[in-house]
Amino acid sequence: MTKFTNFLATTAVAFCTATGAFAADTLTISTWLPPTHPVNTGMFTQLSEMMSEATNGQIITELKNGLAPPPAQMDLVLDGAADIAILFHGYTPGRFVGTKLVEVPGYEGNAEAASVAHWRVHDAMLAQLDEHRGVKVIALTTHGPGQIHSNKEVATLDDLSGLKTRLGGGVSADVGAELGLVGIQVPAPKVYETLDSGAADAVAMNMGERISFKLNEVAKNVYEMPGGFYRGSFSVILSQETFDSLPMDVQKALDEKVFGEPASRMMGAVWDQSDVTARSATEAASDNKIVTASAEDQERFAEMAARVREKVIAELTDSGIDGQAAYEMMRAEMAKASE
Repeated sequence: MTKFTNFLATTAVAFCTATGAFAADTLTISTWLPPTHPVNTGMFTQLSEMMSEATNGQIITELKNGLAPPPAQMDLVLDGAADIAILFHGYTPGRFVGTKLVEVPGYEGNAEAASVAHWRVHDAMLAQLDEHRGVKVIALTTHGPGQIHSNKEVATLDDLSGLKTRLGGGVSADVGAELGLVGIQVPAPKVYETLDSGAADAVAMNMGERISFKLNEVAKNVYEMPGGFYRGSFSVILSQETFDSLPMDVQKALDEKVFGEPASRMMGAVWDQSDVTARSATEAASDNKIVTASAEDQERFAEMAARVREKVIAELTDSGIDGQAAYEMMRAEMAKASE
């Protein structure tokens, strides 16, 4: 081999090695949910596909479970132990205020519409609160209407009073106080054993979790409030350091084609499908029962919901945001996204 040929071969290897780092950046996604949960099988799977497609295969992902408990996911990303994670805001009381706005009861719209509105209001008003400081928010979503799932029969609002109920935090805790529930806080993955052991009588969750956490086995009764008792707010975050390390064209592609509203909309749609699937399964189970709140109880709850809503609006205003304007924008954007 001539010196010139040897030079070319060495250069080619060096070039491939250098560009290989950009050709396949592997991002670690941390999840604290069961492997079959829609967040993993639907949201993270589709997010990975969207990122790969937008960057012509330059971004690939690896999903890892059990890296840290749910409340520690943000610290996990800040410490560099994972690149991407999903946060449930109710697990860190006091840290997130703006995210509670999408959780209040009384909105009209499914999880997809709510997730789109969640992103738009955040982008326009709530981001200035800087509640996710240190990381890059790449999507915001909310599950479908939260209902009460119990191992005791519940037919009226009065039956809820004193019921030991797992509440996820955030607005669900505010609503629980209005309903007279005795709140128990455990992470979602612990719900089955908490109900099965009798440590709790009920859980507040969206319908889809009847499959994800096998509630059809340990909470065979559903007390359903049309529109839901609350919603649950989530964010998907990316290490800012990781994002900044990506080539500029990759950053641009992700920001323009994936992150923000596209990813948020996709995630909301996954929540909606999970609710439809779980409702069908619950209706098909002979030992499961869904009771819809009476018109009288719906009116009573509307009064409770109004108090919760005013409380959250006041919290936002105290944080320096025009709470009422943000609420009105959330309603309007949800309606637009529902068209």
